[in-house]
Amino acid sequence: VHYGRGDIDMNRKANGMDALPEPAAPPPTDPRLPLSARQVFKLKKSWKGIKRNMESTGVEMFISLFRKNAELKDLFVGFKDLKIEDDSMRLSELFEKHGALVMGVLDEAISHIDNVDYVVDLLQKTGRSHSKFLGFTPELFWSFEDAFLTGVKITLEDRYSDAMDEVYRKTIRFILESLLYTDAH
Repeated sequence: VHYGRGDIDMNRKANGMDALPEPAAPPPTDPRLPLSARQVFKLKKSWKGIKRNMESTGVEMFISLFRKNAELKDLFVGFKDLKIEDDSMRLSELFEKHGALVMGVLDEAISHIDNVDYVVDLLQKTGRSHSKFLGFTPELFWSFEDAFLTGVKITLEDRYSDAMDEVYRKTIRFILESLLYTDAH
């Protein structure tokens, strides 16, 4: 007896073998995290595109930051003489390294976003480490919100949808809130 592909498919359906069970719903996220399990999945998937371009995303983020907040450039000793208008920032190795350093912290936070205790601890330590910089106040972290979103949008291009904008906005706000520290910590 010859069984063709169609015979096997019909036999499987008759025996209910094609009726796969519905996958289990993902476990709920930590209530401190402002993202649903689906948003965490989308974030991690989208972040892979950023991860491949971390240096350039970091550079674009800082250029955006300094365009909107020129006074902040003075807090960065190595950047004071770099001009926002020309390509001196994009060509600066020091500027690129600092962008990569900041993006490395963001990468660590986003890659482990579903481990809230780890992420909050990492970000609070990072936030506290900035207290040693003359003129820096924790509230200045909020200046990075729009700059981060601009850097991500430039890197992701047409993959940056309205839905992803919402996910990245919630994510950067969570990150910035976690970076803020007080003397009590």
